[in-house]
Amino acid sequence: MKKLFLPIDNSPLIIFRIFFGFLLAAETFGAILTGWVKENFIKPQFTFSHIGMEWLQPLPGYGMYFYFATMGVLGILVMLGWKYRWSLSAFTLLWTITYWMQKTSYNNHYYMLILVCLIMIFLPANRYASIDAKQHPEMKTLSMPCWCSGVMILQIAIVYLFATLSKFYPDWLDGTFTKNLLTNKSPYPFIQEIFNQKWFYLFIAYSGIAFDMLIVPMLLWKKTRTIAFIASLIFHLFNAITLQIGIFPFFALSFAVFFYPPEKIRALFFKKKPVLEESEPIYQNRSVLFYFFIPYFLIQILLPIRHWFIKGDVLWTEEGHRLSWRMMLRSRSGYSNFKIIDKKTKQPIPYNINSKLTDKQFKMVADKPDAIWQLSQRIKKEFAAQGKDVSVFVNCHVSINQKPYKQLINPDVDMASAEWNYFLHNDWILLYDNEGHLVK
Repeated sequence: MKKLFLPIDNSPLIIFRIFFGFLLAAETFGAILTGWVKENFIKPQFTFSHIGMEWLQPLPGYGMYFYFATMGVLGILVMLGWKYRWSLSAFTLLWTITYWMQKTSYNNHYYMLILVCLIMIFLPANRYASIDAKQHPEMKTLSMPCWCSGVMILQIAIVYLFATLSKFYPDWLDGTFTKNLLTNKSPYPFIQEIFNQKWFYLFIAYSGIAFDMLIVPMLLWKKTRTIAFIASLIFHLFNAITLQIGIFPFFALSFAVFFYPPEKIRALFFKKKPVLEESEPIYQNRSVLFYFFIPYFLIQILLPIRHWFIKGDVLWTEEGHRLSWRMMLRSRSGYSNFKIIDKKTKQPIPYNINSKLTDKQFKMVADKPDAIWQLSQRIKKEFAAQGKDVSVFVNCHVSINQKPYKQLINPDVDMASAEWNYFLHNDWILLYDNEGHLVK
């Protein structure tokens, strides 16, 4: 335990704060410039918030542009280290609200940003090379307790651990998913021909498993650290180019600073910084480690395995999919028809779903059980406001990894009256055995 509190050079944490703040600003300003904010917050009549957070809806008009611009400014303040904890806390709150507010464009790195923001609030990342340290010289320090690097390494290790475990399923192991993923990915026929080769998409599948499984141990071991970093650089740049997944590849790469000796990071990024000579353990904020980080990491280990205790295959039901680091694992497509019945007259009521949803939202309610349930509840409330009590029946068929379509939702269940089970299987989601037969 004493080793956790031994002082080490704080250069890795300081440079990570600078990288991190820049990436926060790039993510939020980029969301405005690329049209992401317009597509997900301005254009829709409403957003599919996370269940239980339906009251969170976008600001009216162009308010979300100002909202994201504010987050961009806060990211810059984090990078500069000005009122660091206030700036990062404000960003964390605003970003978390954004995350809860919409899931049509769900991405694992949006969740990852929340977690790392939360961790960084408790770390002394503004004690050097910051406006805070310049304005308040008494807070300036060259060191941090060893556990500060440890929590960052543990967080990224958890991500890679569960990313590895989730790939051990048939469609990944036989290359089905990677083959589909690489189809029509390159405008150059020669490159696309390589992508179409079985050896190549199997290589991508198994190198993905190997990378996720070995990258953290190899970064921890001095003899393989540089090789691992080069492999990480190639892997993430390939993903950035072919998959176009925003800042996540660069975000993941920035964690490498915690695996190298702090003195090496100091020599690389802070050449004028004095050499650390402290040797006494640093017990400040000891309670943070025991009362925040230990429970925090227990939760981080439990959340990704919760789907193992829910009936059905998570690839099919989506129950327990989010918050479990199941990244880029499957393709999903489907179609849904909503039938609204007036309970009093027993007659169907015409309802134009297309006029209510954006194209992206329409695709979501085509194959996502939670979105189908939420839209059914919204339809029920819409007609209740007109004095009508309605039933909503859904005929939904879904394909996983371009395999044959199967019925997802029980067509005999009134989805307007159905309950949502947060922790266990929802019985209105149909289940199938390994041979594709419906489980009664």
